[in-house]
Amino acid sequence: MADTEQGKTTAEDVLRIVEEKGIRFIRLWFTDILGQLKSFSINSAELEDAFQGGMGFDGSSITGFNPIEESDMIAMPDPSTFAILPWRPEENGVGRLFCDIQVPGGEPYEGDPRWIMRRALKRAEELGFDDFFIGPELEFFYFKSDRPANGVPEVLDEGGYFDLTTLDAGSDVRRDTVLALEQLGIHVEYTHHEVGPSQHEVDMRYKSALEMSDDCMTYRIVVKEYAMRYGWHATFMPKPLFGENGSGMHVHQSLWRDGKNAFFDPDDQYYLSDVAKAFIAGQLRHAREIAPLFAQWVNSYKRLVPGYEAPVYLAWSRRNRSALIRVPLYHPGKEAATRVELRCPDPACNPYLCFAAMLHAGLEGIERGYELPEPMEQNLYHLSPEERVQRGIEQLPDSLGEAIEIAAESELVLRILGEHTFKRFIEIKREEWEEYRAQVTPWEIERYLPIL
Repeated sequence: MADTEQGKTTAEDVLRIVEEKGIRFIRLWFTDILGQLKSFSINSAELEDAFQGGMGFDGSSITGFNPIEESDMIAMPDPSTFAILPWRPEENGVGRLFCDIQVPGGEPYEGDPRWIMRRALKRAEELGFDDFFIGPELEFFYFKSDRPANGVPEVLDEGGYFDLTTLDAGSDVRRDTVLALEQLGIHVEYTHHEVGPSQHEVDMRYKSALEMSDDCMTYRIVVKEYAMRYGWHATFMPKPLFGENGSGMHVHQSLWRDGKNAFFDPDDQYYLSDVAKAFIAGQLRHAREIAPLFAQWVNSYKRLVPGYEAPVYLAWSRRNRSALIRVPLYHPGKEAATRVELRCPDPACNPYLCFAAMLHAGLEGIERGYELPEPMEQNLYHLSPEERVQRGIEQLPDSLGEAIEIAAESELVLRILGEHTFKRFIEIKREEWEEYRAQVTPWEIERYLPIL
């Protein structure tokens, strides 16, 4: 049950709202290991029982969950996540609750992504930090269909960054999406057309990592639901268009202690505390290991190539957006805004696993006292391979195949995921890579068939 003193909704609050608003159905939401939203619906008359003992379901058909001989699971709704779905009719409305997954007996299920995020926050708490705040910027595309006739997605406009009016065909649906997000308790700070044709971005105000993980799942389904209302398809696929920028998810992060931003130091030349420097060093050192958790699909690595704004080199900077990590410039009086921006994740990740991995990597740097290298303020894409080697600048894996084999040897990734999820995740991703690797693509046919 949530703590009302902290302003969170309790089970009693939810039951009262459901009765007052005439809510007829409650959708119970959770995610599988790959971050796909799962849901089943209960009659609101069953809600009180659900809060008391959870609702049982068969987990054997959920990707990454237990096999059939250990398939009994319980979805325990979290009352603090209650919201009314704005795209459903007001009469006999539909509510939504995120769930924590348990095994019979009430213990947390080790394969539940929400539990993996909770464990990461517990580690931060044990190191003396009250909270891990994050603000992700999820980009996406609107296309006319999810089944393009010629194999190339059909865009709605040829607009570019911040374009308006006729060049931004998605402005109306974006507005409706923002209004729906606000009805769901998600505050939106910015919304605009992105660099690519028919590409968009809606930025949510920062929150604690677990709440933001839930909000990212909500955000993605809201974007898709409102695109469908216009007869379009919204996608968070990292690189749907050849020759155009892909969709990223830059993540702004800060650790807090005793109500203050633990990343800020007024006496440092960069205004960064030792905590912040070690946190950055941890993320840089472990970025290659955790890559499949922030870039988890074959297609993710088509985005992580030089020349399209996506960072691939393991360095940090204050101004340079070609670096993996950017520290936005400090403005006097804005100490609370001191933060670290990780620029490599994409919006198709499992947010619970991605944010947990980011936090663990940063905490590793703090706990082990990693030294932060000097910032790289020049364009890293302009350095030759020899110059990068000279300066000790590594790069992210080139493919999911390389990334998953690095992760498979990582003791840190094992600790992030736990043994059960680690084994299942590696197995699933190896299968994806092997299936992709064996494909014969249209590019190969066009390139080789006429000449070989």
